[in-house]
Amino acid sequence: MKYILLTLISAMLLSVSWPTYGVPFFIFFALVPLLMMEHGISKFSSYKRKSWMVFGLSYLCFVIWNIVTTGWLYGSRNPDGSHSMMAVVFPVLVNSFLYSLVFQCYHWYKNAQGTYWGLGFLIAIWMSFEKFHMNWELTWPWLNLGNVFSDYPKLIQWYDTLGATGGSFWILLINVLIFYTLRTWEAGRKRKDLIKNTSIVAALIILPMIISMIKYNNFDEKPSGQVNVLMLQPDLDPYAEKYSKDSLTIENDLLTLAEDNSKGKIDYYIAPETALPGRGSISETAFEKSLLLNNVKEFLTKHPGAVFATGISSHRFYKSQENIPKEAYQVNPELWVESYNTAIQLAPQQKVQVYHKGKLVPGVEIFPYMSVLKPLLGDAMLNLGGTVASLGIDEERTSFSNPYNKGRLAPIICYESIYGEFTTDYVKKGANFLAIMTNDSWWGVTEGHKQLLSYAKLRAIETRREIARAANSGISAHINAKGEVEADTFYGDKTTLFAKVNLYETMTFYTRAGDLLSRFSIFALGFLLFYFLIEKFRNRTKKA
Repeated sequence: MKYILLTLISAMLLSVSWPTYGVPFFIFFALVPLLMMEHGISKFSSYKRKSWMVFGLSYLCFVIWNIVTTGWLYGSRNPDGSHSMMAVVFPVLVNSFLYSLVFQCYHWYKNAQGTYWGLGFLIAIWMSFEKFHMNWELTWPWLNLGNVFSDYPKLIQWYDTLGATGGSFWILLINVLIFYTLRTWEAGRKRKDLIKNTSIVAALIILPMIISMIKYNNFDEKPSGQVNVLMLQPDLDPYAEKYSKDSLTIENDLLTLAEDNSKGKIDYYIAPETALPGRGSISETAFEKSLLLNNVKEFLTKHPGAVFATGISSHRFYKSQENIPKEAYQVNPELWVESYNTAIQLAPQQKVQVYHKGKLVPGVEIFPYMSVLKPLLGDAMLNLGGTVASLGIDEERTSFSNPYNKGRLAPIICYESIYGEFTTDYVKKGANFLAIMTNDSWWGVTEGHKQLLSYAKLRAIETRREIARAANSGISAHINAKGEVEADTFYGDKTTLFAKVNLYETMTFYTRAGDLLSRFSIFALGFLLFYFLIEKFRNRTKKA
């Protein structure tokens, strides 16, 4: 019962730490009860299958954490309008399993090498897992620990140096040191050691926050310019209206919304993810002939000096004799088509600038490891509400230049805004402000759209770029380079948001170096595993 209670305490602390409803300071000791549970079972219990007990209890902890923090996925709907159980069951069960596997590896290593080597191994493998979880096809870094302070930007200004992954390292280190402090106190009951260790923990918590406050109060980077941005929030129901309304009607509503709110000079109109065309998609080989896109250009002629950036659904056809991308699917014996979630920028008399979303939502926009799983599962993914095809992607990021001013827009599409190092690639390509085009309407009025907005603040701090965020049903927002929301909209409103967005050119250390601590942790993990194997070989040699 004691071990179950410790497990539930960790689950509760992890859950109540999370944005946007939680208090993040609980995260500094959220893993300590779980570590105590593992230590107690390993050292003092009489269970025959201790590893299974540790795995089962850690899985219980992580399932509860996942359900509480990402249970809003249940808001996703099937084509018949019912809630999609698989949209929440699959991510919760699989993600919890992965975290439990990480903790189980710590358990095995700690029992083999001792507590203190094991604690170092825990930090290394957790950090390595978070990095891995951002880069494979089942990517789901929503619960990376460094995200937890996204609603407290004043305390994490140092993310411009080490990023949100630095935050994960900070949190893991504090948890490990608190557990270490408890263990040394239990072992020796030495007050001097307790005071020393407690002081170290307190300093490691407080010092980064002090540095952050100093950076916050002394932020004085001078912008290279400023642009007037109008973010469009059409509030189009993604389950019904988007696929029942005529594309021209959808576009007319969008342009009317823009026209009615164009007061004064507008440099950028920014519309949300897949704002056009509604049902179907636009052929990329016929962009210049597209009626929808030419209507937008005609609108822009009435607003000289303005450009229009929007998300669209697009596609490209390939004939049998051409190099056919692996994501393309066959529509007849001689023709293949590749579909994209796309961002474009339009200006009169200018070539359409195009970017294809590079981070796809597993099961929705990408069939993970299709070449392996599709022959095994067939249409199973489709039956589970997913996809049996994958969208095409751009391998590199880009920025959209503006023919009328210094603005260079980073066309970030929805899910991509969760990824720190990934976002820095837009800045390396010259982007001096970030435009997030998103559709947060899939989950209804839940924590989902609030958390996604909150994570955008991390990207602003990491890159020191202001953000113009256009969402289909909210929350559209203007976020400054310190990660603060300057202005935002309400969910479910059909509205616009005007912002004067500052342009910045300086690259932060994090933009240049990326997830430095993650890479260091991967090397540390390799060293610890190599050291373990060497020790095991030496022991066998001695016995022989």
